[in-house]
This record gives sequence, structure tokens and C-alpha cells, in this order.
Amino acid sequence: MSSTALYTDLSGYYDLMCADINYLEQSDYVRRLHQLFGNQGKHYLDLACGTGPHIRHFIDFGYTASGVDINQPMLDIAQVRCPEAQFTQQDMSNLDMDAQLDLISCFLYSVHYNQSIAALSDCIASAHRALKPGGLFCFNAVDKSTIDNRAGIKHNLTHDNSEFGFQSSWYYGGEGDQQQLQLSIEKTTDGKTERWNDQHSMVALTFAHLQQLLEPYFEVHILAHDYHKITPWENGSGNAFFVGIKH
Repeated sequence: MSSTALYTDLSGYYDLMCADINYLEQSDYVRRLHQLFGNQGKHYLDLACGTGPHIRHFIDFGYTASGVDINQPMLDIAQVRCPEAQFTQQDMSNLDMDAQLDLISCFLYSVHYNQSIAALSDCIASAHRALKPGGLFCFNAVDKSTIDNRAGIKHNLTHDNSEFGFQSSWYYGGEGDQQQLQLSIEKTTDGKTERWNDQHSMVALTFAHLQQLLEPYFEVHILAHDYHKITPWENGSGNAFFVGIKH
């Protein structure tokens, strides 16, 4: 399959694949970060927004919300979920926004979809340009030096008389600035099983390198990957939440 097949031809399965994600918890965490660190404005953008579940919550929080994603089928679903929001098909490394924003998020490690250090650098600069003074850029990331290449998260569910199995895992070869997100779907209906496997190239870097890329543009805070409380990141974890406050 092509590198984007899972997010276009199979976009209808995306919400099932992410059924175990607590979008409200994640959204509320970033809302609290914005209250703590931000400029108190209410104009919000979600990068790589997918089908828009985070945006739905931010609208309910009282924000004027918009989303960008590179895959139009995802945006079509998002527009139905969030008719109040504006969605545009864009590459997040080269944002073109009509007005400046107060808060930009990028959930589910999607900042790594910038497939090179150069593209990630462009994304950071682009987010900085799109923000008002004091605006926040919030996202989670994984440190390449901590990636465990063994099988990752798996969950199963029943939908429309079919049994689904979804699995995702990181893979990093140990050198360079490329890692892969490996995804698989199994669908069993009336005893017949169909399988899809896909692999997405993503940028790989250490947190120290990521902080170095952010610091020319933002005051950087690295936080523990814990949606229940806001605490500083400790070096032992390979997952963290980054908050950049525009200078």
C-alpha cells in the first residue's frame, strides 16, 4: 500500500482505530495549559486534525476553532463532526492562515509527520508566524533514543457486525532522523478476515534536538506526558508534552 493509503481509502476506519483515545482528557489538558501559560485568547488551530475530535471539544470549551490536515477524506468527516469550524487541506510545515491564532495544538505525536528535520523546522517557524504574541504551540513527541521496537498498542472492538483488531507501534533503526509508525487493521466478517498493513515515515530526533529547534522562536517548557496533572518532564521518560510560548 502507499504511504497514505490508510488515511485516505480507509479513513472511515480511523475513528474506530482511535476508539480507546480519551480526546476530552487530552483536549482539557491543553485547555488548562493555555489558561496557565497563554494569552487568554480564544482562536484555536489543530494541526493534523484528522476527523476533528479534539476540535469538537475546543468548540465546546468556547473557542473559535479551525483545523488543517493533509488528507481531504479526514477533513470531510471533521466538517460533519464540527460544522462550526473551518477546515483546510494543508501541509502543516507551510501554514497559510487568514488571521493569527492564540493556541495551536498537534496531538497524537502527529508533529512527527514532518518527515525530515528541515520540514519540522519549517513547521515550527510556520506555527510561530501563525500565533499572536504570547500564543501557545502545544504538542506531544517521542525521543528516538527511547523507542522500543517491539509490538505496540493493540485493541479490539465490534462494529457493524464485524470484529476489528487495530495495532500500532514505533520502529527506529538506531541511526538517522527517520522512524516509522507501523499500523495494522484486521476486519473479520462472517468468518472471513481482511488485513491491511501500513507504514508511515516520520521524523526522528531527541528531545534535546527538538528543544534546540524550538528555542529561537519560543519559550520552551517540557512537561511529563500525564494528562491528569501539569508537572515537569523527567529525563527517564521517552514521551513528553512540549509547550512553546511565542516570544
